[in-house]
Amino acid sequence: MKLIEFRNVSKRFGRQVVLDRISLQVNEGESLVIIGASGSGKSVMLKHMVGLLCPDSGEVSFDGHRIDQLSERELDELRINFGFLFQQGALFDSMSVEENVAFPLVEHTKKPPQEISRLVDEKLRMVGLPHVRKKMPAELSGGQRKRVALARAIAMSPRAILYDEPTTGLDPIRSDVINELILKLKHELNVTSVVVTHDMHSAFKVADRIVMLHEAHIIFDGTADELRSSDNPVIQRFVSGRAGDEELAGLRE
Repeated sequence: MKLIEFRNVSKRFGRQVVLDRISLQVNEGESLVIIGASGSGKSVMLKHMVGLLCPDSGEVSFDGHRIDQLSERELDELRINFGFLFQQGALFDSMSVEENVAFPLVEHTKKPPQEISRLVDEKLRMVGLPHVRKKMPAELSGGQRKRVALARAIAMSPRAILYDEPTTGLDPIRSDVINELILKLKHELNVTSVVVTHDMHSAFKVADRIVMLHEAHIIFDGTADELRSSDNPVIQRFVSGRAGDEELAGLRE
């Protein structure tokens, strides 16, 4: 069953067209990876999914209901269905780990403190960090901060988790921990995952399906194996990390 749907969505900023009549379905329980060059519109798509941006034209739906025409109050209710892992984690520096993870529960529920404390412990255990709840974000490594941010993202038991460059700034080992967590949460929580990444190792590991954005359009939608075997030169260069003549033009005399 489709959970998130874009129908002919277009978005521009000034003269720059970022999305041009994009149509896409994300199925419930699926792990969808969105790849593409910097500035290709990947994060813009994520922001449309939670109503942080509205399309200039077209429709965005969640669970069969349009979200691009909702009021701010209605959007607040909708966003409870989403967990969002920001690129830099976005923890509150002045709050302890447990206060960070508890934040959405305090803000959006009327659960008693004992229940919130239990849920904080449960979510920190899910990301393998039960021992850090009293620490401050500054006391954590980069990988630990990402994992705490992920614990906060799942605090409300969302139906979908949106990951914006989840492995950015991490070494290969810590990146793989995040990849394993994405897979773990998908299976244990039966959550839908949408992952924006430049990290092809991560993309191939966590994806059920991959889409690629290029020049405001989706130029690929398929499996990892289909992506690897594509004969599209733009896709080949991106997957292999090879710059083309256009990218290298300014370096050549």
